[in-house]
Amino acid sequence: MDFKNMDEQIIQKYQEDEQLMIRLFVQWCTNHQLDPKELYQRAYPAQQENEAMQKIIEETDEEDNIHIDHETMLDVLQLFGNEDLAFVVAEEIARLP
Repeated sequence: MDFKNMDEQIIQKYQEDEQLMIRLFVQWCTNHQLDPKELYQRAYPAQQENEAMQKIIEETDEEDNIHIDHETMLDVLQLFGNEDLAFVVAEEIARLP
């Protein structure tokens, strides 16, 4: 395997993992009746709308009530370097009943 091919595979794996992180975030928001776009905007006010997240929101079925605990959600966000979003999520967790 050459380095170019390996680099491409690493990039593809990261993108797949990032998609999973976004899916988990959207599902967590759905489970708690929160707007993922609003939370994302609070965390990253200077960024434009996240197209990948919008696509996942459209694909998410509200009937799919997959439980994602708070600690897992925070860990996943931090793993991907989304500390600002993790902070906003932590604020929302504190407000949840």
